[in-house]
Amino acid sequence: MNRNYSLHRTHRADHDLKPNGFTLMELLIVMAIIAILMLIGIPTTRSLMKQSHELSAKKSMQTIQQAQMMYATNYPSKGFACNLLYLGGDPALGAPSATAAQMLPEDLAKGNKSGYNFAITKCQKSTQDGSERANGYTVTAIPEAVGKTGDRGFCSDEGGVIKQDPAGATNCVEQVQ
Repeated sequence: MNRNYSLHRTHRADHDLKPNGFTLMELLIVMAIIAILMLIGIPTTRSLMKQSHELSAKKSMQTIQQAQMMYATNYPSKGFACNLLYLGGDPALGAPSATAAQMLPEDLAKGNKSGYNFAITKCQKSTQDGSERANGYTVTAIPEAVGKTGDRGFCSDEGGVIKQDPAGATNCVEQVQ
């Protein structure tokens, strides 16, 4: 019986010497690995956000182009809209009109969406039968902060071709693929 007691006692002493949980060195190694993974992941996340903002800007340009075509069809005496607000409008305020056509979502009609600022510029008007009609326009989309919300600027006109400015401005010369 003495023998069992001493074995039990020896086993208990060994158990008390083993560490419970992690050592300081193990915790430092885990923290270093987490820090390295974060340093790798943060630039990738920023790059992905810029790409998503640029894709949203291109899609918004297409949406504005479609709204302009519908506007010119619905209001032939006006031609194209020379103001994004004319393509927007709240359905709760009444029926669509030439100054609130209800063709664009409110954020896009106000000129700001997903880190880009949108505007209709260079509206070309002609006078026909005593009333002005817009025959041409340019839509621009520029990043709010070049390098942060996007790298490229985008432009399009009544022809519907979207071009880009790699510098993030409105000097659009390259066609978007």
